[in-house]
Amino acid sequence: MCDLGRVLRLDARRTALLFAVPVLAAVGIAAGWQTLIPGVAYWDNAVVAMNASLRLLGPVAAALAAWMATRERRLDYLRGLTVRSPATGPLLDLCLLAAVALAAYCVVMTVMVAHTVLRDEAGRLHPLGVLTGATTLVAYVVIGYLAGRLVPHALVVVLTAGATWSWTGLRPTGSSWWSLLPPANLGPVAPFAGLRSGVLAHEALWSAGLTAALILGYVLLVTGPRLPALPLALPLLATLLLTAFSTERLHGYDGVAVVPSPSGLACREWPLTVCVHPALRTALPSLVAKVTPLAARLTGTPGALVRVEQRPEHEPVSVRDGIAHIHLSDLAPGYEDRVEEELREGLVDGRACSDPRHARAAAYSVMVSAWLLDDEPRHVPGTAAARRFAGWGEQRRRAWLRTNFTGYRRCTLTESDFR
Repeated sequence: MCDLGRVLRLDARRTALLFAVPVLAAVGIAAGWQTLIPGVAYWDNAVVAMNASLRLLGPVAAALAAWMATRERRLDYLRGLTVRSPATGPLLDLCLLAAVALAAYCVVMTVMVAHTVLRDEAGRLHPLGVLTGATTLVAYVVIGYLAGRLVPHALVVVLTAGATWSWTGLRPTGSSWWSLLPPANLGPVAPFAGLRSGVLAHEALWSAGLTAALILGYVLLVTGPRLPALPLALPLLATLLLTAFSTERLHGYDGVAVVPSPSGLACREWPLTVCVHPALRTALPSLVAKVTPLAARLTGTPGALVRVEQRPEHEPVSVRDGIAHIHLSDLAPGYEDRVEEELREGLVDGRACSDPRHARAAAYSVMVSAWLLDDEPRHVPGTAAARRFAGWGEQRRRAWLRTNFTGYRRCTLTESDFR
């Protein structure tokens, strides 16, 4: 009866693991938050942040599982007093550990979803992305627990944490198909890009197949002659084939999980049409305030602006045919200044202005750009032309620009143009 009581207490104290949920959740949130793009509520990036949380949450959960397995392995002689299968206790432990880890993952997911919903979110949530994170976390738990069961030593806990962290921490982002193996090392997903559903599906299958294969293999090992080998061997073979199939399909993606994704634009029509990706629509008021003075000063010139439009990062910035193309990768503090620099770059011909033979003319163009963008003059040459321009009023400058816009854009201005 005393031994039976010890067995019951052993089973009851497993619930103490529930206190690990807040710790695991805090670790996951800290890791995933770094992947969120500042000021951008984009569902594809939220899914990546959930999976990126596993880069720390996974190793910590694996170490916890290894520690529990090491501790419980020393008490197996008590379970031998019962008529239960030797695999029953470990499987119960695995179920509890998986439930604890998944509860922490649900907290992480709730935070990421709330962060996206409370802003002007864009895109759509990928359920496959959430499933991929869950199956990958369970795989971490199984690997850690089985390592502690097979080698019940305290050093295994440290080695498990180091090995599982190295699995993701040492893989460069998007380097090859290796970076797509769960948990995929993708990096932030910027607007105008999206995740491949096929990659998410095969990552989930890869993790699920590996998890099932490890559990079936362990059960086959510990039960020995107590159970027929064939009913376990056939599912084990099937799970290994599933993992191999998913590996082959992930190899075919060649490390590319993020592809261009067409998206409509959110616009503000007055006093100037400014359009950005819907995930960044909160920036519209400040962008309109920043660009409107520029458009007013360009009125009547060949560079007159009627529309400012955000474009993907791979497209160049430009100001042509009344349309200014800009980039706006995030809304971190100072994004208005970054847009201003892009407008400054698009207003002039970069190739002509970078020619050393046009150094003085380029300085004049910089001086005019500073006025157009309502910025402090910089790199203004100390010449009579610069002094004249500084003394002109707003209306005279606008009239001068309508006459000399071509010279300004091509960096061919001379001192005589300021007379």
